[in-house]
Amino acid sequence: MKLTRISISLVSVWLFSWGGFAADNQKPNVLFILVDDLGYGDLSSYGATELKSPRIDELMGEGVRFNQFYANCTVCSPTRASLMTGRYPDLVGVPGVIRQKAPNSWGYLDPDAITLPQMLKKGGYHTAMIGKWHLGYDSPNIPNDRGFDFFHGYLGDMMDDYYTHRRGGINWMRKNRREVDPEGHATELFSAWAVDYIKERKDKKNPFFLYLPYNAPHFPIQPPTDWLELTKKRSPELSEGRAKNVAFIEHMDFYIGTVLDALDETGQRDNTLVVFSSDNGGSLPHFQSNGNLRGGKQNHWEGGIRVPTCVRWPGKVRQEQVDTVGITMDFYATLCEVAGVEVKHEIEGRSLLPYLLTGDTANTEGRDLYWVRREGGATGYQGRAYYAVRRGPWKLQQNSPFEPMQLFNLDEDPLETTPVKNRKLISELSSSLMLHLQKAGQVPWQKFK
Repeated sequence: MKLTRISISLVSVWLFSWGGFAADNQKPNVLFILVDDLGYGDLSSYGATELKSPRIDELMGEGVRFNQFYANCTVCSPTRASLMTGRYPDLVGVPGVIRQKAPNSWGYLDPDAITLPQMLKKGGYHTAMIGKWHLGYDSPNIPNDRGFDFFHGYLGDMMDDYYTHRRGGINWMRKNRREVDPEGHATELFSAWAVDYIKERKDKKNPFFLYLPYNAPHFPIQPPTDWLELTKKRSPELSEGRAKNVAFIEHMDFYIGTVLDALDETGQRDNTLVVFSSDNGGSLPHFQSNGNLRGGKQNHWEGGIRVPTCVRWPGKVRQEQVDTVGITMDFYATLCEVAGVEVKHEIEGRSLLPYLLTGDTANTEGRDLYWVRREGGATGYQGRAYYAVRRGPWKLQQNSPFEPMQLFNLDEDPLETTPVKNRKLISELSSSLMLHLQKAGQVPWQKFK
């Protein structure tokens, strides 16, 4: 069945009757924390033994924790485009990384795409973004043009230095539309600004949607010196690269904790739905870990696209670890349903709310999932795209435009060690992917003229 809009589920009816949507001040606030390149094995709650992530671990234990949640892409911009639009990234013009120099930029967010903050504003939400945007450097594709009432953060992709906040010598830090040049480590700055925002919204009538995407732990792996020294003292056996990564993640975990504390201190914890996720898997060349999963960032192996994810909503969302499959774009539909806003335009994401509240899997089953990534480099990808598709336990994939597709059964072979030679399934999944590619071919991914 083709899903073109969110229907009013029995769960929604229950929420309406409960009164959760009766007035703006009864709707939950939403805090969406998106971290950058966090590997599936780089939280202690997901099996890491060298590092401690108590605040994120606590969050994971207070709601639904997903064991099979996917980012929409192996790299940054496409996943963010899917979160903001509820669609596959290539259907909104972002099959690859958006960069500041046009010859090496592989996406342009469709100006007509309806964004998540635009939808939530219809539900009475004040919308704010603090952190890394990475979906455009100028109008019409900056946060204040795409539905955010308030923006304080970074327009670009990675930072060359977490203290100077430059990329190729350019300062992309902004407060709304104004260039700013703050002092301090980016992780600490974003956290402090988020705390200030949460405190400022304490007595406001309207609920808030705060999108908090960190740059960390994306390379350069740059923890503050004192954090690195503590890590080395505690774990002298770690290599320099791994020690830096451990300190970097622990530093991020601590400051995410300050944001969560602000909810407690302002009495907004119980009425705030919190999502935590990552935009793709960890980067293996930078000593990040994806646990036992094969591969990492830039791969369609599970290590490149499966990410640590949880949802906490005290008293509403159950507390459980689950193997149900979800994907980043599902949060668009989910949060719209939470806000009582009907989606009347076409999206591919499905609301996870019935599942989060009652365990109803109707929305999470019976669909194919697609991945695409386009990239440049004269000796790398040459501007071509590579793909993956999953149906149930079956996954057909490639990790380069120049290699054949391979089929794996993730139930029987979760580490993707042995390709399956099943012509019928390969043909069916290939045909499904081709239909998706035909649809995506209608959408420009270079800047519109």
